[in-house]
Amino acid sequence: MKKWMTSVAAVGLAATMLLTGCAGGGADTDDATAGAALTIAKPDGAIATESNNPWIGDSSALKLGYANVIFEPLAFVNLIDPSQDVVPWLASEIEWADDYKSITLTARDGVTWNDGEDFTADDIAFTLELMKDNDAINPAAIDFQDISVDGNTVTVTFGSSMFVKQDKVLQSFIVPEHIWKDVEDVTTETNPDPVGTGPYTLTSFSSQSVRVDLRDDYWGGELAVPTLYYVSYNDNTALTTALANGEADWAQAFIPNIEDAYLSKDDANQYWAPAGLGVDAVWFNTTRKPFDDVALRQALNLIVDRGKHREIAREGSVPALTSVTGLPTPAGDPYIIDEYAGQEYTVDVEAAKAILTEAGYTWDASGKLLDASGAPVTFTLQVPQGWSDYVTGITLIADEVKQIGIDATIDTPDVDTWWAAKGTGDFDAILHWTDTGLTPWDIYSDAMDGARYLPLGEQSEGYNFGRYQSQEVTDALAAYATAASDQERATALDTIQRAFVDEAVILPIGTRPFIGEFNTRNYVGWPSEEDPYAVPEPTRPQQLLILTKLQPAG
Repeated sequence: MKKWMTSVAAVGLAATMLLTGCAGGGADTDDATAGAALTIAKPDGAIATESNNPWIGDSSALKLGYANVIFEPLAFVNLIDPSQDVVPWLASEIEWADDYKSITLTARDGVTWNDGEDFTADDIAFTLELMKDNDAINPAAIDFQDISVDGNTVTVTFGSSMFVKQDKVLQSFIVPEHIWKDVEDVTTETNPDPVGTGPYTLTSFSSQSVRVDLRDDYWGGELAVPTLYYVSYNDNTALTTALANGEADWAQAFIPNIEDAYLSKDDANQYWAPAGLGVDAVWFNTTRKPFDDVALRQALNLIVDRGKHREIAREGSVPALTSVTGLPTPAGDPYIIDEYAGQEYTVDVEAAKAILTEAGYTWDASGKLLDASGAPVTFTLQVPQGWSDYVTGITLIADEVKQIGIDATIDTPDVDTWWAAKGTGDFDAILHWTDTGLTPWDIYSDAMDGARYLPLGEQSEGYNFGRYQSQEVTDALAAYATAASDQERATALDTIQRAFVDEAVILPIGTRPFIGEFNTRNYVGWPSEEDPYAVPEPTRPQQLLILTKLQPAG
């Protein structure tokens, strides 16, 4: 069995947690302010509607990230280095069966909800039952079966191996049974007075900023940062200015010309972008023209210049994406099958035209691409306004497809409109990211898994936004996830990877590292290359782990 356990002394007490972080460089400790607030920022424009739902992706709590300090997970998993030990949290002991088809969780003693009620194993079981019964709050499609409580332990069995979903199980937020048992519809609940076990409570909400303040009875002891503000700026430019001048302290955002615009403004300004198994990709709507035709998708795969995207849209700040498998290297190297070893993305306009010609496409007198019915080929690319790197990315693509006679339109709606459209499938093509997991399964499942399929019009929070369906691929993804041996996983991966390359369901255009901008003016202990204990992005559950590590700079 795979077992992790800690005592409260090892995880919870401030004496051990607040003093273990590796100090970030560059802080002028003479100017440090004891007990200063931290401002965590996004570039998404005003968040007009309050929702503190910890599951639904368009809630303000998840978009801004303050859900991560009100609610807590069972444990933390290191996605930068999956070989590192799991950090138990609300579960003080975690024991996986050898086949990953069951797990035993011990509820941590001494934990209370922020309304004073005791946290128990029943809360864990209740939360997992909610996820089991409501697909909309189970975006990873965790196959829960039996969930039972015996004293302070919860035993969960699954219908299949959770080998590839360990992080999804363990980093699930836990909610209080005494609050949520009376909620009629967990998918629409706005949860105006959020009750969690986390160290912070919601103090105020407005379209300009959200404030949370430190509890005085947190089970893990006193944290260094007493107040957090969550602010959403209109765009990356405004956010960059705020980060550079110290108005904002922590963000996950693309910053053009980062050295001049941000790092050089203050020695305390820091940037770290460790890689993982995740990519940015164009997601094609495979249910309607023009991307219901695999030939067009394959052709575009030969048109997009990943190197140009990296240098212009991302200004060289992310690792290059080269393998035709879509896997970032070197993290993905062990998973590239022999057929694709050494094969890299290239730009080959003539090969793209040959694919289209064979599929019945033609060109009119002005050079515009016509499909087999004689209709002009066109499509719209969408990303939210203000996401400058993504806007630049789709602008580059719109220019590149002109080489094969396509006029593409750029659309930059507000974040809420874009989010709703991508979830319901109301788009031609969008630039989006894949999830990052412990294996390549997440990239491939996000793109192609029929288990995540929902009909057009139904709101998907579980990827496969392009509504791709292939029973062979779905079965192979399931086989990889449930395999009992490395050989079985290798056999399944062969089918999956070939389909990913051949079907071109999504078009990977760049690696997606974990990006973090933060400063060491008032606090040190941030994760770093020397101490990679957590991903540096404040929109992930690990935000809480980082806050427990921070200590005053003075």
